[in-house]
Amino acid sequence: MGRTFDELAWHQAVARLIEAIDRPSFWPSLIKTISDYVEFDSWVALLFSADQTPVVLAEQPTNDGSEDSLFQDYLNGLYLLDPFYIAARSSITSGLVRLDDVAPDRFLFTDYYQRYFRLNIVEDEIQFNQPIDANRTLSLSLGAAHRFTPEEIAKLAMIQQWVIALMRQRYNYEQLSLPVQTIAETHNWQADLDMSINNTRGISLTLREMDVSRLMLGGYSSKGIAQKLAISVETVKAHKKHIYSKLGINSQSQLFSVFLQAQEMPVHQNDLSEKVESINSVRQSSLNQNKLNKGKLVSVG
Repeated sequence: MGRTFDELAWHQAVARLIEAIDRPSFWPSLIKTISDYVEFDSWVALLFSADQTPVVLAEQPTNDGSEDSLFQDYLNGLYLLDPFYIAARSSITSGLVRLDDVAPDRFLFTDYYQRYFRLNIVEDEIQFNQPIDANRTLSLSLGAAHRFTPEEIAKLAMIQQWVIALMRQRYNYEQLSLPVQTIAETHNWQADLDMSINNTRGISLTLREMDVSRLMLGGYSSKGIAQKLAISVETVKAHKKHIYSKLGINSQSQLFSVFLQAQEMPVHQNDLSEKVESINSVRQSSLNQNKLNKGKLVSVG
C-alpha cells in the first residue's frame, strides 16, 4: 500500500519534533516521520563548508554497527566531487534539491559515480538544504535504491518548508555540541592537491587548472565547465591538454587517482587558539539565545 499524506498526522508529528528539537533523538525522529510518507534506504545529516571536510551531525547506522568504509572515503575527499556539495558551494539556495537538478551531463560516466555513488547510494538522492551563511549549508540527504517517483517528490516538496524550518532551529543546538577541533580545522583541497603533485611529480597546477580538473572529475563536459567557470570551450580544452601534459597522464581515471592520492595527504593544521576562543564565544551567545527561544513554536515560511 502506498504512503498517503495525512495533514493532521503530519501536524501532530511536527509538534513532537518541536518537542525533540534539542534532543539527540531529533534526527532519527525526523527521518522516521519522513519515511512514513516516502520510501528511502539511507540518510545522513551533514554540514557542508567551503573550507572544511563535511561535518556529520547524524547518520543511519550500519546493520552491524561498523564504520561505513565507502562513506569514510567520501569524507576523506570524494565529497569534493559530489554534485550536491558543488551546488551548495556555488549557490545559496534553501529547499529541496534533486539529483537531476545538480548532476552534470556526464555524471554517470565519472569515477565518483562508479566507485562511490552507485555502490553506496545506489540509484537516486534528494536533499533538504538550508544555508547557514555564505560558507556553510546544513543538508539532510536521503538516498534510495529506486528512482524517486513524481508522487514521492511531490510529497517531499509539500513538507519541505516544515523540514527546513525544523533543521534551521535544530542547528542552534548542533553548533553547541560540535567538537571544537572539528569546527576549527580547515581543509584546503587545492593546497592538498598542489602539495601532493609537487611532492610526487615535481610540478604545480594553476588554480584554474585545479578547478577544471575537479569539474572534469565531477562529470562536467567541456561545455559544462566553460559555463561553470565563465570561460570559452576552447580555453577549457587548452586547460585539459596542459593538465594531462603536466601530470604525464592520458585518461580521466588516472586524473582521479592523482586526486585521491592528494586527499590522503595529512590535512594542514593551523594555530587553533584564536579559532577556539571565537567558537566558544559564539557557543555561549547561542546558548543564551536558545534559552530565550526554548518552547517557542518553529516558524514556517
